[in-house]
Amino acid sequence: MSDIICVTNRKLCKEDFLTRIESIAAMHPKAVILREKDLTEAEYTQLAEKVMEICRRYGTQCILHTFINAAVKLGCDSIHLPLPVLRETSEADKARFRVIGCSCHSAEEAREAVSLGATYMTAGHVFATDCKKGLPPRGLEFLRQVCSTVDIPVYAIGGISAENMDDVRKAGAAGGCIMSGFMV
Repeated sequence: MSDIICVTNRKLCKEDFLTRIESIAAMHPKAVILREKDLTEAEYTQLAEKVMEICRRYGTQCILHTFINAAVKLGCDSIHLPLPVLRETSEADKARFRVIGCSCHSAEEAREAVSLGATYMTAGHVFATDCKKGLPPRGLEFLRQVCSTVDIPVYAIGGISAENMDDVRKAGAAGGCIMSGFMV
């Protein structure tokens, strides 16, 4: 099984977004996180329904992002939440999900995410990336610290590529997240 998670950003796609999702799902990444921050919940729900269907056809896990109600409505058992949203999520809502991901930016946040029920996390940004232009990367030592702090899978995010995946794995990460490489 792949150790790469695709994180979406439809604004980067030069082709039809759903056509791109189909191509990605056919590659069988570990998962696709549908991370479309600019959409309303209603718009996101409509898009998520289509993306989930594509992923289902290819046996690729689809993880919805932020919109808990959309995930529940669509019967998706996997959600990725920013830490502030995870903090506010009720135990009853968390119990609706088999997979709960969380975005973390320090070892302290990683420990907190685990205590709040995260089953995996993304940690970053590890390397320089256009998505975080002007912000210095946290680096591999940061990734090592996060990975050694928690006992759930950690996926590096930020500037991840085939060229640095070995370093990411050696730092203890379960894999990496790629956005631009899949979307552009």
